[in-house]
Amino acid sequence: MAVKLVYWISTGLVCLVYLGSAAFYTFSMTAVQETFIGFGYPGYLPYLLVPIKLLAVAALLVRRPIWLAQLAYAGSFYHLLLAFTAHVGAGDPGFVPAVVSFVLLITSWATQNAVRKGVAAYAPTRFGIA
Repeated sequence: MAVKLVYWISTGLVCLVYLGSAAFYTFSMTAVQETFIGFGYPGYLPYLLVPIKLLAVAALLVRRPIWLAQLAYAGSFYHLLLAFTAHVGAGDPGFVPAVVSFVLLITSWATQNAVRKGVAAYAPTRFGIA
């Protein structure tokens, strides 16, 4: 029961972060582009990240097929890792949400096999399989 609660809370919070950032990118595109450019990334990148974040949320929640959910976990892992390094490299204190989201994402990934049907090949099974 506790593992199920941990999985759904961590997954739900990761999805909320991604939905919130996609909405922020959509409604504040100019400011987001300026921030990305200030970090050394191209200004068109936020336009690509909005649909990718929305698709990642759908893949994590639906988890069918499982390989697609695993792809979403991998993409989110690298996205959050790069977000952290971009903020730290630019001397921006906004890296904390990336770190918190990263921890939540790892928690969600590590507990998924105990809660969801179907086994993700590389996720741990030490919590048991539902």
